[in-house]
Formats: sequence, C-alpha cells, structure tokens
Amino acid sequence: MAITSANQLELLQTAEAVAREKMIDPDLVIQAMEESLARAAKSRYGTELDIRVKIDRKTGRATFARVRTVVADEEFENHHAQLTVRQAKSYLADPQIGDEVVDEVPPVDLGRIAAQSAKQVILQKVREAERDRQFEEFKDRKGTIINGVVKREEYGNLIVDIGRGEGILRRNEKIGRESYRPNDRIRCYVKDVRRETRGPQVFLSRTDPQFMAELFKMEVPEIYDGIIEIKAVARDPGSRAKIAVISYDNSIDPVGACVGMRGSRVQAVVNELQGEKIDIIPWNADTATFLVNALQPAEVSKVVFDEEAGKIEVVVPDEQLSLAIGRRGQNVRLASQLTALDIDIMTEAEESQRRQAEFAERTKLFMDTLDIDEMMAQLLVAEGFTNLEEVAYVDQEELLSIDGFDEGTAEELQARARDFIEEQNRKAIETARELGVDDSLFNFEGLTPQMIEALAKDGIKTLEDFATCADWELAGGWTTENGQRKKDEGILEKFDVSLEEAQNLVMTARVMLGWVDPTELEAAGEEEEGTDEEAEA
Repeated sequence: MAITSANQLELLQTAEAVAREKMIDPDLVIQAMEESLARAAKSRYGTELDIRVKIDRKTGRATFARVRTVVADEEFENHHAQLTVRQAKSYLADPQIGDEVVDEVPPVDLGRIAAQSAKQVILQKVREAERDRQFEEFKDRKGTIINGVVKREEYGNLIVDIGRGEGILRRNEKIGRESYRPNDRIRCYVKDVRRETRGPQVFLSRTDPQFMAELFKMEVPEIYDGIIEIKAVARDPGSRAKIAVISYDNSIDPVGACVGMRGSRVQAVVNELQGEKIDIIPWNADTATFLVNALQPAEVSKVVFDEEAGKIEVVVPDEQLSLAIGRRGQNVRLASQLTALDIDIMTEAEESQRRQAEFAERTKLFMDTLDIDEMMAQLLVAEGFTNLEEVAYVDQEELLSIDGFDEGTAEELQARARDFIEEQNRKAIETARELGVDDSLFNFEGLTPQMIEALAKDGIKTLEDFATCADWELAGGWTTENGQRKKDEGILEKFDVSLEEAQNLVMTARVMLGWVDPTELEAAGEEEEGTDEEAEA
C-alpha cells in the first residue's frame, strides 16, 4: 500500500471513524498511525536511523523525514542519527548541541507484513487511549452510586454494564440473598477504580457501609444540602445497620428527617437493601452519650471509659443484657463499629461483684504491707487510695480528713508505707545487679528500681537495650488480628506507665546516647502541636 496514493484523505477518514467508535480523540489515532508508519520506514531504511512521520491534519499527506541530532564530540556514537558540531556546519549556519538536521526521504510502500505490523501498533495505541479514557471517566465516580445492567455472571461474580465500561460486583460484595439475571437493572456503590494490565477495573459493592450512606443522601435532601451530616455507619449486610446523624440546624430533627413522613425515606433505603433493618441514631460528641444511643434499644446504667486502651465498659440491668448484646452479638458488634471502640458489656450484678473483688484485693494489700486491721484498710480503700505510693507520699491532710485518723496515725502509716517501698526497692536493686544490669540504666532518670528489675528479667540490661524498645513494648497496647482486638502486655504496664510516658522515656534515652538530635525532636514536636491546633480549629 503506497502512502502517496491519490486517496490521502482516507487516513483522516479512518482516524475519524475509529475515534468516533471508541470515543477518543482523533489526534491520538493519527499519532498512532504516524508511529506505525515510522516503524515500517525504519524496517525499510534501517533501524539505526531516526525516521519520523508527520501526517497533515487537513490533507492527509504523510511526510517521511530522517532526523539527525547535533551532539558533543564525546557523546557521538551513531553516525546514522547523530552529527558532531563540525559535521553539522555543512547543513546549518550556526549549529548548537541539540539542534536537528531534517532530510525528507521517499515514502515507503507497506508490504503485507509491514501493513500488519502497522495495524497492530494502531490497535494497541487505540486500546491504550480507550483504557485511559475509561479510567479518567470512572476515577471521579469513586465513592458514588452508579446504575447499571447485569451482563453476565462469572463464578458468582456479576459483570455489570455501567455505560462506557464494565464493572465487577464480587460475590462477597453482594447482599446475602440477592440473585440477578442478565439484563436486570442494578444499583451499586463504586468502591474502587484501579489501573490494571488488562485495563481499568471498576469494583462495585452493595455491602459497603458507604452504599447505605449514599442512598440516604439521595433520599434525604437535608443530607445532600449539608444541613444533616452522616457521622458514622455500621452494617451487617442484609440483616441490620446503624447510622449516626447530626443536624446543624436546631429546627431540624436529624432522626425524623431521615425517617421521613410515615417512614417513606427510610423505607426506600430499606427496600433497596433487601429489607435490612436500620437504626437511625443521633450522634453526640460525648463518647459515653453516643455509645448509650448506639446501644439502643437496650437501656444503659453506667459507662466506664478507658481512653488509653480505646476500650469501654457498659453496665446494663440484668434483664437488658440479651437485648444489648443482640442476636449472635449483632447489636454490640454494630455499636462497636459505629463508635470505633472495643465494648465490654456486663450486668449490674457482675459489675458489683467485680467492684467487691477489687475492694477486697486492695484491702488485703494494705493489711499485709502496712500491718493494719481490716477496718482501717477498708477506710483507706473507700477514700480512693489504690496503692502504697499514694499512702506514702500523699499530703498528710488527706489522711487526716478520714474519720478516726489523727496526726500520729497518719505519720505512722506513711512511715510504714515508705519503709516497705524502700525495702522493695533494695531487693529490686539487688536482683537487678545479680541479673547484670549496667549502671547506665540505674542512672537513667524516670525508672524505679522495680521497673529496672522487670526490664532486666526481660533481657533489657543497658541504656542501649532500653533505647531500642518500642513504646508499646513497655506500656502495652492493642492489636487487631482477624477483626479481633488482642491485648499486648507491656513490660512496665503493671507500673501504670502510659504509652506517652513510655515514648518520652525511650526518646530521652536515644537523645542521651546521641542517636537522635534534640533540635530535630523539638521541631517535630512543634510541627505536631501546630497540626493539632489546626485540627481543633
């Protein structure tokens, strides 16, 4: 096929037709044609030549040109595609490095093999352009609801026609009892859009919590307008869901607006979700209040919040326990997802029993260590004293405020507490020294002898060993495995060392050893503080 045929406009017409069919820019098709013709010309004239083809966008005429680039003498390697500055003077008046010398060459006739190769290049380029267009079109639809038509089912996964492309609804992203046939209309949430070797992949979902949030946004104008905000969503797809909402207009009830007149709005969402029951809950900035709301319809007697562990204990009346937990733990599980907290539910009887056990344990501690009778020990516990350090070093006025405690009794109690602590410290130091603890660890401020003993038993015997520890190794923490929160015991956890305190101790040790520059540490701290202030603002 000769490019210089009379019908040169055929190239442009072909490019227009392909671009129209694939809905891509015609210029991309023409660029693909230029590249394929250039490749065919190189196979004719030599692969070491730099042959370029330019197709006129108006006439369709293809111009073949050989290009040689001016390079420095030391970079001259290929005399077919490069020229030195001295050689270029024959072609250019004042040649500079980087200039190009262009010579037109005769157009080539495409043989059968060359034409087939050119066709493959064009098809590949068009396919890539089509994929780019699809990705650009759908990447902005991520996080929205899309309507489609079921095309076919493959191994339980649905292939959905979503207009200018296809999406995949995996088996685990379908609501349990749903079944679809080809040509059924379907509404899905665009969970992710990814570039892959076989083209852009659009992953759909009907089980994602945000699918329900988007459905409410479509049904409730106040949510769409931003008057009501969905703060959290938790779902057990096909069975039950909880959604927390807040209104920024005091005259609008967020729960009532989401329910709608005679339940019309929430019913539309329920129908789309195949009868999934939905609890609409008012969101509250106070964690305890929000949790009480989240556990509805169960009543809550008391909430105990452990902020450091991200754990919360909820006390409910005995008869409300099964309601609070829900069938197969569904109610408490959804409340936990909604609040992002680990929730322990106990009855009033269990909580009372635990309190009594703690009271008895602390009473025995004071009786054994201070050599006092049960009544005096119970008075100390009742006043809130939990350990010997509090008794030993508290202001004496606090002890004198307890009924029946005079100055002599307070002094004697504090003296006994201090003596016991000093004896414990002495034994801890002896044990630590026997285990081979280095003086660098003894001289480090912030660690008590008992802490050093605990560290030594765990193999941490020098300041260098201590500096390599992670904060969670010392203070303990929580990890999530297979959706279950698991407790990691810390070496110093029994000494009530918080995660922040452990982090400060480790960083101080690293600064002392010269591993960390204190100025960089201060700069990082100031930057973090500024970020916190911005977040609060």
